[in-house]
Amino acid sequence: MASQEEILSDGRFSCITRDPRFWEMPEKARKIKIDKRFRAMFHDKKFKLKYTVDKRGRPVNYTSTEDLRKFYALSESDSDLSENDSKEHTKKKIKKKKAKSKSEADS
Repeated sequence: MASQEEILSDGRFSCITRDPRFWEMPEKARKIKIDKRFRAMFHDKKFKLKYTVDKRGRPVNYTSTEDLRKFYALSESDSDLSENDSKEHTKKKIKKKKAKSKSEADS
């Protein structure tokens, strides 16, 4: 198999180095920016799927929210809000669980 340098030095493929379609995408441009309207998809149960096997049948412990975080990024002003919302969301869950356990204990 020919090396990368040999391929680029070949006259037939010399246009590849100048064509922006074949450039590597910058790290900052890889993720799509999501505004505050859609920040619920990072912690809402409707968007969360838990995978037990991968596409080849191997067992994995993986959720779809990891994919969302991989491909989408909150806009800079909304990222702070999202972190606060997720903290509040977990606090609400904890309060609900405590209230349920307390009401069950009273019964």
